[in-house]
Amino acid sequence: MRVGIFGGTFDPPHMGHLAIADAARQQLELDEVLFVPSNRNPLKATKSASAKDRLEMVRRAISGHQHFAVSDIEIARGGPSYAYDTVSELVYIRPAEYWWILGSDSLKTFEQWRQPDKLSRLCRLAVAVRPPTTLRDVQDRTSDWLKPRIDWLVLPPSEASSTDIRLRIQANKPVANLMPSTVLDYIQERKLYRN
Repeated sequence: MRVGIFGGTFDPPHMGHLAIADAARQQLELDEVLFVPSNRNPLKATKSASAKDRLEMVRRAISGHQHFAVSDIEIARGGPSYAYDTVSELVYIRPAEYWWILGSDSLKTFEQWRQPDKLSRLCRLAVAVRPPTTLRDVQDRTSDWLKPRIDWLVLPPSEASSTDIRLRIQANKPVANLMPSTVLDYIQERKLYRN
């Protein structure tokens, strides 16, 4: 079984996240992409929606995608979320060949993560690169020891970013084209991201 683990805050999940997951699934021939909303990202100071809301938004975002699943493993564990702990637990309870899916922006801080060397031995990294960033730029700033553990995913540009979506919602600007309608409906029901 080949499984991609897509961790993140997903605050909120959007079309860019789904595009990355789909690219990883196709390019790496994965059987499944497992979305893992973090309880608390130790490298990000703020988030706007509760863990429960973010988990539900991910559930709604991936509904209808037969190769996508969601896990509350980090939320159930509580405290700060570390990829190393999550992969260690998954390898033990559900043996498979794993990839940790992340954007090239997150790769910049990878060496600050908990046990990055051990994590990169437990799973490969699937790093998504989107214009205007180039693959060459990302490879040039990646440590030599890590490069052999990375599979590169090259994607088309995306307008969607969680930060931008939150700001657009606060400013009453349209966001319908940036996320699944099921997620937008939930945000409106729960009045999320409003001041």
